[in-house]
Amino acid sequence: MGILPRRHTTTTTTTEESLPQPIRDGAGANDPGPRNVAIDRLNPDILTPPETDSGTIPNLKFSFSNAHNRLEDGGWAREVTVRELPIATTMAGVNMRLKPGAVRELHWHKEAEWAYMLNGRARVTSVDQDGRNFVDDVGVGDLWNFPAGLPHSIQGLEEGCEFLLVFDDGNFSENSTFLLSDWLAHTPRDVVAKNFGVSENDLDTLPEHELYIFPAAIPGSLSSDKVSSPAGTIPTSFTHRMLAQKPIRVNGGTVRITDSHNFPAASTIAAALVEMEPGAMRELHWHPNNDEWQYYIEGKGRMTVFASNGVARTFDYQAGDVGYVPFAMGHYIENTGETPLRFLEMFKSDHYADVSLKQWLALTPPELVQAHLHLNKKMMKSLTKEKKPITR
Repeated sequence: MGILPRRHTTTTTTTEESLPQPIRDGAGANDPGPRNVAIDRLNPDILTPPETDSGTIPNLKFSFSNAHNRLEDGGWAREVTVRELPIATTMAGVNMRLKPGAVRELHWHKEAEWAYMLNGRARVTSVDQDGRNFVDDVGVGDLWNFPAGLPHSIQGLEEGCEFLLVFDDGNFSENSTFLLSDWLAHTPRDVVAKNFGVSENDLDTLPEHELYIFPAAIPGSLSSDKVSSPAGTIPTSFTHRMLAQKPIRVNGGTVRITDSHNFPAASTIAAALVEMEPGAMRELHWHPNNDEWQYYIEGKGRMTVFASNGVARTFDYQAGDVGYVPFAMGHYIENTGETPLRFLEMFKSDHYADVSLKQWLALTPPELVQAHLHLNKKMMKSLTKEKKPITR
């Protein structure tokens, strides 16, 4: 037996001074280890909380990178549900990738499905209870929404695709949807044959187990995939071009709001796409309609959530992270990086709503505000009657 060649290794030296430490203004002490330095670097406000943090708030962050990834011949899928983030009871999310031509098979589920396209292009189809059908192509920044119970499919086009799926129930699991192949594999063959008016021999090629995500040929043009239905097409579009919306532009960034007012199919999930420049901040606010489920697309940010009763906690977020804010809790989101911060805010609601701290105070009798906060003239002049969701 020969001698194995020596494996080349690279040694990285980390000095004690370069390590993040749980020390703030003399409070705390260094951490000599064992420790996961990579995680500490990603979460500086958990390792060393701001002095304003107080009390106990449940974890409000989970990264898709820490979620189990289901690998299939045609792509992959991973999910964040109440199993991964127990506080997130109102919504769950799935991050999915399809190769060119690959199909997320024909299926349906008890929850509504809202989606945001992260990259690539896909073709989506659906049929409703009246036999009306729908087919459309979606690209980056486009949405779709399939109401609960309606069957649908997703197929990657020439470049494949990746997207975020959001469901209006935190207990949802992508692994428990109603799949066409799974249903027929668990129905007696004589019953299937009787249903379709064929012989059992005609069913020899049916799959014996679920397909879920599987490879297929890249579909042709959109027009070639449209099937004429005697009942016509679904009158309310299940897709929406979010990036085509005229944004709310303020100093520091933009906001695009999509809910049932401009996307009628999305009757159970409202959303906002927020884009902030370095140093900008999503102002101090809260939401009066429901919990907030967040997905970070690009950049770095931090959020402090105020839970009343002197309780607050700060979290750091990066691309691919899920954030959560329980109902009515005050918070902000600050861009702490050197590049733009882009993230989605989503709510189990038919409409988007938020309450601005600055607007609230500006529209309250000034003597009453002064009695509470003892603000100087400069602070009083900073209050604005018009809502400005992003500030610098």
